[in-house]
Amino acid sequence: MEQQDSVKRDGRLTPVLALATLIAAFGSSFQYGYNVAAINSPAELMKAFYNETYYDRIGEYMSEFSLTLLWSVSVSMFPFGGFLGSLMVGPLVNKLGRKGTLLFNNIFSIVPAVLMGCSKVAESFEMIVVARLLVGTCAGLSSNVVPMYLGELAPKNLRGALGVVPQLFITIGILVAQIFGLRSILANKQGWPVLLGVTGIPAALQLLLLPFFPESPRYLLIQRKDEETAKNALRRLRGWDDVDTEIEEIREEDKAEKAAGFVSVRKLFSMRSLRWQVVSIIVLMGGQQLSGVNAIYYYADQIYLSAGVKEQDVQYVTAGTGAVNVLMTVCAVFVVELLGRRFLLLLGFSICFAACCVLTAALALQDAASWVPYISITCVISYVVGHALGPSPIPALLITEIFLQSSRPAAFMVGGSVHWLSNFTVGLIFPFIQVGLGAYSFIIFAVICLLTTIYIFLVVPETKSKTFIEINRIFTKMNKVSEVHPEKMELKDFPPSASRQ
Repeated sequence: MEQQDSVKRDGRLTPVLALATLIAAFGSSFQYGYNVAAINSPAELMKAFYNETYYDRIGEYMSEFSLTLLWSVSVSMFPFGGFLGSLMVGPLVNKLGRKGTLLFNNIFSIVPAVLMGCSKVAESFEMIVVARLLVGTCAGLSSNVVPMYLGELAPKNLRGALGVVPQLFITIGILVAQIFGLRSILANKQGWPVLLGVTGIPAALQLLLLPFFPESPRYLLIQRKDEETAKNALRRLRGWDDVDTEIEEIREEDKAEKAAGFVSVRKLFSMRSLRWQVVSIIVLMGGQQLSGVNAIYYYADQIYLSAGVKEQDVQYVTAGTGAVNVLMTVCAVFVVELLGRRFLLLLGFSICFAACCVLTAALALQDAASWVPYISITCVISYVVGHALGPSPIPALLITEIFLQSSRPAAFMVGGSVHWLSNFTVGLIFPFIQVGLGAYSFIIFAVICLLTTIYIFLVVPETKSKTFIEINRIFTKMNKVSEVHPEKMELKDFPPSASRQ
C-alpha cells in the first residue's frame, strides 16, 4: 500500500472504495428501483392470473371491485413493507453494523424472489402479496442503510458524489425493469414470474462479495470501540497508511456527542440541538414523495397516448423517460460537489414546480390545438430531469451529513418513515384525486414543490466539503444552543424562535 503524507486531506476514489460503493448500491438500491417498476408492465397479465386462480378454486370469477382491491393491495404492500423496513433501521445498524445490516437484508430479497418466481407454478397469488411486503421491507432498509454506509466510508470531498450513487442505482433499476418489462422480452404470459423473480440475483451477488469489504470505520470506532479494525478499514479505503488525522476527526465527533448517548426517535424529537435538522429531513423527504413524482409516472402513459403515440409504442417512450432519469442522476453525481446540495435542491424543486404548473394548463387545454399534447410530454420530461437533479438524490445524502453518529440511525428511521408513508399515501389517494380533479390534480403537487423550495431557501444550509462537526456547528447556531459539551448536555433554554442561516 502506498505511503502518503497525512497532510493531504483530500481522499481519492480508491478501488476498494469504488467497489464497496458499487456492490452496496447494486445489491440493495438497484432492487428498490427494479421492484418499483417491475410490477407496472405485467399488471394486466397478473390480474388475469389472479382471476384464473380464483376461478380454479371457487368456480367463479372475482368481481371487478375485489380484483381492483387485490391488485391495489399487491402494489401498496411494497411501500408498506418499506415503512416497516425503515422502522428496523436503527436497531439493526447499531447491532449488526452498516455492512452487517446490508448482508442480513438480502434475506428480504432472496425469499420474495423465490416466492414471486414460483407463484404461477404454485397457483397462489397470496405468495405475490407476501413477497411484495418482504421485498418492500428490503427496499425500506436499503434506502436508508446504503446512503448511511457510503456516507461513512467516503472522505468528505467525495461524500456528495458517493451519496448520490444509491439514487443512480435506483434509477438504473427502474430502467432495467422497464426494458425487461417490454412485451417482447418478459412482460408476457410465460415471462412475468421471471420478471418478478430476477430481483434475487443482485442480492445473491451482494451476499457473495460484500463480506470482503470493510465495515464503516465510524461504526467500528464509535460504537464498537475497536480502534485497530477501524484504522485498518480506513487504510484499505484511503489507500495510504497514515490515517491518524481522520481517526482524530472521528474521535472529535464522538466527543461532541458523548453525553447524548444512544439517541432514540423519541429523544430525536425532544432534543433542542437537533430541532431544525429533524424539521428539515421531514420537509425534504415529504416533499420528495408528495411532489408528484409517482403521479407523473402514473399519468405519463396517458399523456403519451393523447399526444398520438401508438399504444404499442408507449412502453418504449416510458423506457426512454427512464433513460433520461438515469442520465440526469449521473449528472447529479458529478455536479453535486461542484454546485452544492442546496443549489441542486432549489433548482430541482423549482423545475418540478414549473413543470407541474405548465402541465396542468396543457392537460386542461389539450384539445385546443394539435401541438398542446407535445407541451405535456415536454413537461413530463422536464419534471423527470428536475426531480433527478435534486429532490430524488439529495435528501438521503443530507440525512447522513446533518446528523452525527449517535443520532444518525434514528434520523434515518424518521426520514425513511416519512418517505415510505408519503409514498404509500400518494399510491392510495392519487387514483381518487385523479378521478375528482382530473388534470387539475397537479396543482396540489405544484403547491407542495413551491412550499418545499421556499423552506429550502430559508432554512437548509450548504454542506459540501464540510466535516460532520462543521455542519453540526451551523445547525448549533440555527437551533440557538451553545456548543454541545460532553459534560453538559442539558442546555439552557432560549426563546424558541430559530435564526435563519
